[in-house]
Amino acid sequence: MAKWVYLFSEGNASMRELLGGKGANLAEMTGLGLPVPQGFTITTEACTQYYEDGREINDEIQGQINEYIGKMEEITGKKFGDKENPLLVSVRSGARASMPGMMDTILNLGLNETVVEVLAEKSNNPRWAWDCYRRFIQMYSDVVMEVGKKYFEQLIDAMKEKKGVTFDVDLTAEDLKELAGQFKAEYKAKIGQDFPDDPKEQLMGAVKAVFRSWDNPRANVYRRDNDIPYSWGTAVNVQAMAFGNMGDDCGTGVAFTRDPATGEKKLMGEFLINAQGEDVVAGVRTPMPIAKMEEEFPEAYAQFVQVCKTLEDHYRDMQDMEFTVENRKLYMLQTRNGKRTAQAALKIACDLVDEGMRTEKEAVAMIEPRNLDALLHPTFDTAALKAATPIAKALGAAPGAACGKIVFTADDAVEWAARGEKVVLVRLETSPEDITGMKASQGILTVRGGMTSHAAVVARGMGACCVSGCGDIIMDEENKKFTLAGKEYHEGDVISFDGSTGCIYDGAIPTVEATIAGEFGRIMAWADKYRTLKVRTNADTPADAKKARELGAEGIGLCRTEHMFFEGNRIDAFREMICADTVEEREAALEKILPYQQGDFEQLYEAMEGEAVTIRFLDPPLHEFVPTEEEDIKKLADAQGKSVDQIKAIIEGLKEFNPMMGHRGCRLAVTYPEIAKMQTKAVIRAAINVSKAHPEWNMVPEIMIPLVGDIKELKYVKKFVVETADAEIAAAGADLKYEVGTMIEIPRAALTADEIATEAEFFCFGTNDLTQMTFGFSRDDAGKFLDAYYDAKIFENDPFAKLDQDGVGKLMEMALKLGKPVRPTLHCGICGEHGGDPSSVEFCHKIGLDYVSCSPFRVPIARLAAAQAAISSEQ
Repeated sequence: MAKWVYLFSEGNASMRELLGGKGANLAEMTGLGLPVPQGFTITTEACTQYYEDGREINDEIQGQINEYIGKMEEITGKKFGDKENPLLVSVRSGARASMPGMMDTILNLGLNETVVEVLAEKSNNPRWAWDCYRRFIQMYSDVVMEVGKKYFEQLIDAMKEKKGVTFDVDLTAEDLKELAGQFKAEYKAKIGQDFPDDPKEQLMGAVKAVFRSWDNPRANVYRRDNDIPYSWGTAVNVQAMAFGNMGDDCGTGVAFTRDPATGEKKLMGEFLINAQGEDVVAGVRTPMPIAKMEEEFPEAYAQFVQVCKTLEDHYRDMQDMEFTVENRKLYMLQTRNGKRTAQAALKIACDLVDEGMRTEKEAVAMIEPRNLDALLHPTFDTAALKAATPIAKALGAAPGAACGKIVFTADDAVEWAARGEKVVLVRLETSPEDITGMKASQGILTVRGGMTSHAAVVARGMGACCVSGCGDIIMDEENKKFTLAGKEYHEGDVISFDGSTGCIYDGAIPTVEATIAGEFGRIMAWADKYRTLKVRTNADTPADAKKARELGAEGIGLCRTEHMFFEGNRIDAFREMICADTVEEREAALEKILPYQQGDFEQLYEAMEGEAVTIRFLDPPLHEFVPTEEEDIKKLADAQGKSVDQIKAIIEGLKEFNPMMGHRGCRLAVTYPEIAKMQTKAVIRAAINVSKAHPEWNMVPEIMIPLVGDIKELKYVKKFVVETADAEIAAAGADLKYEVGTMIEIPRAALTADEIATEAEFFCFGTNDLTQMTFGFSRDDAGKFLDAYYDAKIFENDPFAKLDQDGVGKLMEMALKLGKPVRPTLHCGICGEHGGDPSSVEFCHKIGLDYVSCSPFRVPIARLAAAQAAISSEQ
C-alpha cells in the first residue's frame, strides 16, 4: 500500500518533491530541534491521485489521514472535538516551488459551538475563543465552500460601525459571538445547509479545498509565469495551531534573515500583537517592525534571532519565516528560501560567496534569470527626482520606477494595458486574485499592508515595483477615486512612485536607462566564466545593437532587414519597386534603397565591434509594405505615373489567403532576385568599408536566406548571392570572407537538414515560425483559444514564449544530428523569441547549439541562463 501521509518527524529537506517545500522544511526544522507545532503532511502524490480519481479523496488516502490524526493527537495530547483538551489545526498548501498566496489556507479548524465554549471557559479568554471561531467560519466558507469572503467582510464592517470601533481587535467577545452566529446564518443562506460541526468532516473538506486550489485561476497563471508543471501537485500540511490572537502576550509575524528589497544583511520583518498570521500577509492591519518584538517579548525575540541564524546557516540562503508567539513562547510555522528583488538576489549571492557560504557556481545558480529584467529597465532620472516633491511616503516594498495612469481593479489594468496604456494599480489591499492586473501594471500601490503583504511578496517575485501601506490615502474604490495630500485623483490620472524609497509623486517623472555595474557586473562575469553557449542579440537598429553590446551581446544573431525599409523616404522607394512593371524599374527603385541599407549595416557592424552579424534577407510578404490610406495610395499613383485604380488593383493582387505560408521569405528572392542582389551588395559593401576602417576586426558577415524548405530553393538563391558578393569583393580588391546560411523555420528544412547542410554554412532556428508551422496555428491568432487550452490542461505554457521541446525541440535536435556530419564546421543558433527564455536556453545548451540570440534587454537573462545550464550539466 502506498504511503500518502508523513509525520513531520518522518521527513527531511531532501523529500521536497513528495512533501512539497513547506512540508519538507517543517520536517527539517523538526529534525533541527526547533520549536515547531507538530503535525503531518499529505503528499503531492495524494494531490495528483485526487485529480486522477475525479477530484475525490479515495478511501485509502482518507484512511491514512484518519490514522495520522490519531498519531497527531498522541503527540499533542489533544483530541479533535474534545471537551477537555480540544485539538485545533491549520491546513495549508505546500507545493515544491514556493507559490506565495496562490493557494488556500484554513486556520482554527476543529472548532464548533461546543468546543468554542470549552475554549472560552478553560482559557478564561472568551474573546479569543470567539475570534478564532468567527475567523474559522469565514475562512472555511470562503476557501472550502467558495461562498466568498466579501459577504462576511460586510457583516464585520456593519458590526464595527454599530459599535463605533475601527479595528477588529476592538470588538468584544459578545460582539464576536454575535458575528459567529451571523456568519453561520450567512453560510446556511448561501449553501442551504448548516455549518459542519464534525472536525473530521471539516478536515476532509479543507484538504479537498487545498488540492482543488492547485487548479484555481491565480495558481494556474502563477505556474505558467514561473515554469511550475501542473503535474507536480501540492502537498497539504496539517499542523497544530499556535495562537497569536489570545491577547497582548501573543502575536504573529513574518521575517527575513536579510532585507528582501536590498539584500542587506539584517533581520527584517513585521509583527502584530494579538493577531493571526493571515492578518500580517493580508495587510488588513499595518504591522510594526520586527525590532518592536524585542521590546514586547524579549525572551522570545532572543530565541527567534538564534533560530534565524541556525536556519540561514543550515540552508545557506536568505530565509523567509512565519512564526507565532503564544503566551510569550515562540513557535516556528514555516521557513523557505525568501522571495527577493533582483537587486537583492545579486547582493545576497555575492555576499554569501564573500562569507564563504557559497561558491561562485552556486551563487550563479541561485539567481532567477527572469528577475534580472527588473534591473534592465529605466529608473527615475536623479535630477528630476530631486526637483520633485513627494506627496506621500509609504513602504518601498519592491524597487523600481512606476509611472502610469491610475486604475483601481485588476480587470481594468489588464484591459487598459492591452490597448497600450501604461497603468499603475492602486488598491486598498491586493489579494491573490489580482495577479493578472499586477502583471499588467507598471507598479502597485496599496493603502494597507506591509513589506510582507501579498502585494509586496508577489511584486518582488515578478520584478514589479510596489509601494504598500500608504495610510494617508483616503480611498473610494467604488467610485474609482482617492484623495491624497488634499488632491482628488481619478481613474486615468497620472502618478509616479518609487519602490525603493516608498515616495509617491503627482504626475509623471522622467526615467533613465539602467546599467550593469556592482554586484550585477560581478554575477555576469561569473556567468560568462562558466557558460559555453554564446549569446547574440536580435537587433535591426544601431541603437538596439549598441544597447545589446552594452549588455554583453557577442554579435547579432538576427537583423530583420525589412524593418529598415520603413525609415524616412525608403518606404516610398520600396513601394515603387513593388509597383514596378519591369525588372529595370524594380532595379531602379532598389538602387535608391541600396545606400540606406548599406549605411544601416555599417552602423550595425560598428556597434558590434567586429563580432558576428547575421543579416536575414527580406522575409515578409509584399502586401505588408503597401499603403492603406487613400492619400498615400494617391501619392504612390502620382509617383508611378499610374491611376489610383491601377495601384489599388496591384494592392488587391498582393493580398494573400494565408500570408504566414504565402509569398514570402526565399520565395520573394526566387521571384525577384534583384531584391536579394541589392541586399547582398549592401551587406558586402558595408563590411568592406568597416573592415578598412577597423583592420583589427576579423569581420565575416553572415547572410541568412529565410524560409527555405527545399535544397533547390537555397541553391538557386545562394548562386546569385555568391555571384553578387564575389563580384563586389573583386571590384573593391578586398580580402573579405562571408558566409551564406539559412533559417530553419519550416519542418521540412529540419527533416532534410542533411541535404540543406551541403549548401548552408550555418543554421539559425527561427523558432517563432517553426513553432507556427509545427503546431499549424498563427501566434497572432493563438490568443483567441490559448486560454481555453490552458483551462483544459492541453497546454501549460504559451509555445511561443516557452519552447515546445517535445515537438519543435525534436525537429531542432534532428536538424543538428543530420546537418553536422555533412558539414562539421556548421555553426547553429536560435533567434526566435525563445532565445531569451531560460528553460529554452537550457534546452539549446543541452542539444549543442553554438549560440542563442534574443532581444537586447534579455541578453543578460540569456547569459545567466546559459551559465546555469552549463553548471547544471556538470552535476
